Amino acid sequence: MKKAPTAATDHPAAVTDHPDDQGEDASTRPRNRRGQGLLLREEIIRAATALIVRTGSDQAVTLRSVAREVGIAAPSIYAHFPDRDAIVEAVVVEAITQLHQAINAAVAAHDDPVEALLAGCAAYVDFGVREPARYRVLFGWARPKPGAPAADVPGNQGLDAFQTLVDNLDACVRAGRSASTDPFADAVTIWTALHGQVTLRADLPDFPWPPTDTVDRMTRRLGRINP
Repeated sequence: MKKAPTAATDHPAAVTDHPDDQGEDASTRPRNRRGQGLLLREEIIRAATALIVRTGSDQAVTLRSVAREVGIAAPSIYAHFPDRDAIVEAVVVEAITQLHQAINAAVAAHDDPVEALLAGCAAYVDFGVREPARYRVLFGWARPKPGAPAADVPGNQGLDAFQTLVDNLDACVRAGRSASTDPFADAVTIWTALHGQVTLRADLPDFPWPPTDTVDRMTRRLGRINP
């Protein structure tokens, strides 16, 4: 029988396992009943997410660390993910999806284009501030190898959230509420500022940051919203 790959395929910078962890006991977790494979896949993603949230980095995600978190033998993971990078990618895709959903929900709550724009930007910053570790992984994880199909790269899926920002600003222009002559370029500027708000607040928590309503003022200014 062909031997399954070992955890040596884990990220080289990942947390080192102790020698007595070499053989996880598959009996630590009841075997899933037939048809529950998807449930185990979700548990693996939950476990990896928990590790990232606790440590603040995807470097803590290894096949063994995830297996311990779930309570299964490490080789059991191969039925759902080929390696640790695939697990982190699943965490990234889930975070992107939730971020996009939060933005869409905030935008949909407003008929006024300016209020929709401001709500979407506030939702973006709120997600990043509430989920600093998951937000950081969106931009800092090890990307797929060059040459991967564009549709398979999670970061490209995240462009949907950016397109929402572009569309919202364009709606403000069409309604005569913004003086922007290039909604795409101005949306990039807004996104850059929002990202800076999230990352700086996470990295410098002791700085005397002003209230988060600065996001509102910043978006109005950069989006060239009419007074």
